Amino acid sequence: MAKLKKIAVVDYGMGNLRSVSQAVQHVAQDSGFEVVVTSRAEDVMAAERVVLPGQGAIADCMRELAESGMQEAVLHAAAHKPLFGVCVGMQMMLTHSDEGQPGDGGAGTAGLNLVPGEVHKFDLAGQTQPDGSRYKVPQMGWNQVYQAGAESGKSHPVWAGVPDGAYFYFVHSFYACPSDARHTAGFADYGARFTAALARDNIFATQFHPEKSADHGLALYRNFLHWNP
Repeated sequence: MAKLKKIAVVDYGMGNLRSVSQAVQHVAQDSGFEVVVTSRAEDVMAAERVVLPGQGAIADCMRELAESGMQEAVLHAAAHKPLFGVCVGMQMMLTHSDEGQPGDGGAGTAGLNLVPGEVHKFDLAGQTQPDGSRYKVPQMGWNQVYQAGAESGKSHPVWAGVPDGAYFYFVHSFYACPSDARHTAGFADYGARFTAALARDNIFATQFHPEKSADHGLALYRNFLHWNP
């Protein structure tokens, strides 16, 4: 019997681990992959693919990632194997976030700098939606995501089989602004256009939650299993 290849879901104390791991396990059935939720750096180093969830404040996520001993393993994964970041796990890929801790003087939080760019907070005060209601922060609920390159048939391979403009589930107050527009793999509108998915080399990441986004979200995880960047 062939040995199963491992997908590591990184457990550093801040991710939405249960729903993410269940979604990945669901699509991994009979695929030749075994899903491991792990807080051991050696498991991440040995895995074929890595998923980095994140939720809450990015400052807490970055601190816990470093203190858990998992940061170097994630950086190794980013350089050597397919890596999927989810929600704050996507924001952590960038250089810096405006979101910091109280009393930090507005310094914000340094990210992993895997994709050059910044993370900003929605500034929607006084703006109204098409139905006349005010925008709320955080954005919480379903929103359409448009695939970069879809018009020319060159959308990212992880979008395979997912319709352009499909709905995905978001919960966030901050959004990513990559320095290079080529690293935007998908975008959505909430008051203004923002990056909803990032891609660079072997990294793919989403601001929305695929694990909460029904069949289209599962399709992204399934495609990630078979993506060969």
